[in-house]
Amino acid sequence: MSDFGDRDSTSPVRRRTGVDPISAVKMPERLTEAVDAWAEAHRLTRSDAICKLIELGLKFAPPVVPSVHPVASDATRIEEIAVHEIETLLDPALPEDERERRIRRLTEGPPEFSHERIDLPKDPPKHRT
Repeated sequence: MSDFGDRDSTSPVRRRTGVDPISAVKMPERLTEAVDAWAEAHRLTRSDAICKLIELGLKFAPPVVPSVHPVASDATRIEEIAVHEIETLLDPALPEDERERRIRRLTEGPPEFSHERIDLPKDPPKHRT
């Protein structure tokens, strides 16, 4: 039973509770027909059928592990990629400590500009006593 189309006097009246927010969903016609068929088989409105189908899908979907801080994880990943690319460009004959110094200098920038970096924590102002 579709929420749209011809209505006759035997059609159920839709409940308007006003409790849940309204969300528009754009679906291909074939999918809409499948949802309407499922809704009719389960004696639901299209809206209720979409909710039930989404609930069923989410129940069996793999859990999403939220990142502690998505921007931080993106920045970490970008830095890892940068370090890898820098390592491929460095002369393999360089001593390990010099390689690390160059990588650090390129990924963190010169120390004289560290106060300009927005991704680094700022030191609290020092109070004079």
